Amino acid sequence: MPDRIHIRVERDLESLRGRALQMADLCEAILAKSLRAVRERSPSLAAEVKRDDLAIDQLDIEIDDLVLQILALDAPVASDLRHVIAIKSIATDLERIGDIARNIGGCARRLAEHPPVQFGEELSILEEGSRTALGNAIRAFRELDVNLARAVLGSDDKIDELEGRIIRDAIGRLSVTPEHTEQEIDLIFITKDLERVGDHATNIAEEVILAAEAKNLKHAAKLAAPRS
Repeated sequence: MPDRIHIRVERDLESLRGRALQMADLCEAILAKSLRAVRERSPSLAAEVKRDDLAIDQLDIEIDDLVLQILALDAPVASDLRHVIAIKSIATDLERIGDIARNIGGCARRLAEHPPVQFGEELSILEEGSRTALGNAIRAFRELDVNLARAVLGSDDKIDELEGRIIRDAIGRLSVTPEHTEQEIDLIFITKDLERVGDHATNIAEEVILAAEAKNLKHAAKLAAPRS
C-alpha cells in the first residue's frame, strides 16, 4: 500500500509540474508577443495577447484543482509537499505575468493610435534583462537548478536600476515635449510592467530554491538588514 501511494504522489506531482511548465511556456510567448505589439504598433497582436491570456488563466485553475486533489487524497510529506507548495506559488507568479503581458498589450493598442516616438535603447535593455530573468527562472524550475535560480536573484538590482532611470528620463521629457505625454505615460507603464516581470522571476527562483533545498529566501535581504 505505501508503494502504491508513493506512485500516485509521483504521478500527480509530475502532472502538476507539466501543467506549470506548459503555463510557463505560454507566459514567455505572450510576453514576447505583447512587446512585439509595442514595437510593431500592432493592435491585432495586442488583441491576440488578450485572447492568449485566457489559456494561462485556464491552466491556473487546473493547477489549483490538482493541488487541492493532491493535498486531500495523496497527503504528500516532506520534499513532495514542498514541491506542491512551490509549484502553486510559481503558478500564481506566472498568472500575474500573463496579466502583465495583457497590460503591455493595452499600451500597444494606445500607442498605435498616436504618432510614433523613439523610446531609446534603455527600454530594449530592460526588456532583454526582464525576459532573460524570466527565461532563466523557468529553466531553473524545469531543471531544478538552484545555481541558476540564485543567478536570477542577483539580476534583480540591475533591472530595478534601469527602471528608475527610464522613468526619470520619461518624466523629464514631459515638460520638453508635452505633445508626447500620452506616449511617455505608456512608456512608464511598460517600464514598470517589465520591472514587475523581473520581480516575478525572482519569486519563481526563490520557490525553486525552497523546493530543492528547503530554504525560504523570501524577504531575506530586508530581514537581514540592520533595524533602526
